[in-house]
Amino acid sequence: MLTILGFVMIATFLVLIMMKKMSPIAALVLIPALFCVFVGKAAHFGDYVLEGVGNLAPTAAMLMFAIVYFGVMIDVGLFDPIVRGILRFCKADPMRIVVGTAVLAAIVSLDGDGSTTFMITVSAMYPLYKRLKMSLVVMTGVAATANGVMNTLPWGGPTARAATALKVDASDIFVPMIPALAVGLLAVFVLAYALGLRERKRLGVLSLDEVLEGETVTGEPVLVGAGGDEGRAEQVGFVKGGGSAGASAADGAPSDGAPSDGSAADSEDDGFQGLDPNRPTLRPKLYWFNAGLTVLLLTAMIMEWLPIPVLFLLGAALALTVNFPHMPDQKARIAAHAENVLNVTGMVFAAAVFTGVLTGTGMVDHMADWLVDAIPDGMGGQMGLVTGLLSIPLTYFMSNDGFYFGVLPVLAEAGNAHGVSTIEIARASIAGQALHMSSPLVPAVYVLVGMAKVEFGDHTRFTVKWAILTSLVVLGAGILFGII
Repeated sequence: MLTILGFVMIATFLVLIMMKKMSPIAALVLIPALFCVFVGKAAHFGDYVLEGVGNLAPTAAMLMFAIVYFGVMIDVGLFDPIVRGILRFCKADPMRIVVGTAVLAAIVSLDGDGSTTFMITVSAMYPLYKRLKMSLVVMTGVAATANGVMNTLPWGGPTARAATALKVDASDIFVPMIPALAVGLLAVFVLAYALGLRERKRLGVLSLDEVLEGETVTGEPVLVGAGGDEGRAEQVGFVKGGGSAGASAADGAPSDGAPSDGSAADSEDDGFQGLDPNRPTLRPKLYWFNAGLTVLLLTAMIMEWLPIPVLFLLGAALALTVNFPHMPDQKARIAAHAENVLNVTGMVFAAAVFTGVLTGTGMVDHMADWLVDAIPDGMGGQMGLVTGLLSIPLTYFMSNDGFYFGVLPVLAEAGNAHGVSTIEIARASIAGQALHMSSPLVPAVYVLVGMAKVEFGDHTRFTVKWAILTSLVVLGAGILFGII
């Protein structure tokens, strides 16, 4: 009974948010509360919520101070050189912009933190998507899938969890999987290319790059702010049968069911000034200090010198103090990022209700046991394949902790009984991470959709199919190369 109720609760949540019948925060709180009553555990609902909040409180603290820290770094221009390089490649071509999104997300993902990746990627690419009226779910889908593949880095989380749960070395899991993960990342770039071609076909290509790029005194192309040469921008149309950008976007919705999220018809360019090269918050004289501080912070994260929330708390305080020594400026920077902080941390605590009820009522355990028992005896010798396939839905419907510490040891024991090595099971278990990064139980995804102003349901509808395909590519490559 608990197994059925667990699956029904998750399905109800996904259906309601994808149909936009409830907001994610409301659904994450009210649906588990209702199902807690159904299982007869209403009296324990408060305990489940407090336990879930307690477990996710460090994550919420980390996200809060990480948003402030990297928001300040974006404000002061730390990432502008990377962005300029990507923009030089992208120019005004929708295809190049989508590919550039995938490349930027993959590069920034090297720090192992999804929230950081999404903050930098969206801040850099959002202005281009808005100005060209491109579909914003393409940006969120490509960024999430690229980050999902890169999330398998040993310091990213899943690999370390698998190594800990099965008592093996993380390098023995990750290093042999590099060829398969490289194929998965290549698949993301191919996907970005295909989606970019579709966007180019829908919108065309700008006839003059000057609408998005201006020449600085050094000759470097950079984004023009919203207050730039409006007359010149109005003169530039799209090369598509003589039509304009507005006409192209208004004639029809994005193909393949891309939702009308404002990216195709919204005429406001509210985010276009995000990387204005003349913004007053730039601190070019402190560039190397900020770069050194960021490298030190990431090194401390990898080396685990202090808990990550503490590191970001210290980093945010130091970044604010050095870059904005005057109190009014500090308050202004905090206020500028307060909306993102509130949206994300609010979603994290709402997700804590969902996970708290799933775990506290025992639904997660029953769901995992049912799935393991459902594996036919004849598949025992193929437990690597079975684990890889199960990792795709299970890491989506439950947290990484729940899968790697609850389900994976059981799968490993079943594999060992049929002659499949533990390390092979561990490698197969990280195949589903491309989809995991779009799970409603992953706090970082709310950073992505919140900053991109995309409905979570729209992102889910668009991304899930491509993320599943990417995960299958990783799994297939692992089997083909004899890694799994």
